[in-house]
Amino acid sequence: MAGSEQGSKGPGRRYSTFVGVAFLVLIVIATLNTIRTQSGGTLGVSGGNRGVPLSEFAVPNALPPGPLDKDANIAQDDCSTAQNPCPSDAQRTPACEIPKRGAIRICDFFNRPLVLSFWFTRGANCIPAQDALNEIAPKYKGRVNFLSINVRDDPASVRSIAQEHGWSIPVGYDRDGAVSDLYRVGGCPTLAFAYPGGILAFAKAGNADISRPSDDNPGLAALRAGLRADVNTLLRQARAREEASR
Repeated sequence: MAGSEQGSKGPGRRYSTFVGVAFLVLIVIATLNTIRTQSGGTLGVSGGNRGVPLSEFAVPNALPPGPLDKDANIAQDDCSTAQNPCPSDAQRTPACEIPKRGAIRICDFFNRPLVLSFWFTRGANCIPAQDALNEIAPKYKGRVNFLSINVRDDPASVRSIAQEHGWSIPVGYDRDGAVSDLYRVGGCPTLAFAYPGGILAFAKAGNADISRPSDDNPGLAALRAGLRADVNTLLRQARAREEASR
């Protein structure tokens, strides 16, 4: 099953108002992904997109045995209001309404605060942040959902990396980079932090943006410390939003 026990039993429904952008494909080696958007900048890092609904998507679940030969579904839930990406005939099944079997649907994680992490291995050092995220996730069980998305790596490598590192958080596979495009992922790792209901709170891009290094807290420990601080910030902000809405 795709949604993992961290997600809700059914999709968190809300109309997506995320307005899409045209995408520009760049081939960049080193710390950049192969895809960026014309608007530039990772979604939510600069603050301009904070408070918008996360775009809906469904991706293959990378952890169970079986072929990873399907592309992501990024069709939104309401073609009358969502411009990106909505087919002209409006016939494609929305991402959050496809069957759960073999898939991970982002809406199934909207019942709690969410940490959504994108990573890849081409010319980037993303794995330590994924290790750190997996290590802190159990401390927030029942309070925060975690989802890891690999972008365009070899499917066998994705599965073997997750197994070798003992990751327990759900791992989805964005084979063609469609979800990466949608979220304007340019660097690695990229993490989006969202309130319940799938509303973007803030985002971080790159190990330096995540880490909290000190003489006594280098490397992986600094990533863990930074991620814990970010998740705690997300929880505080989510509680404040809930109290303000009462």
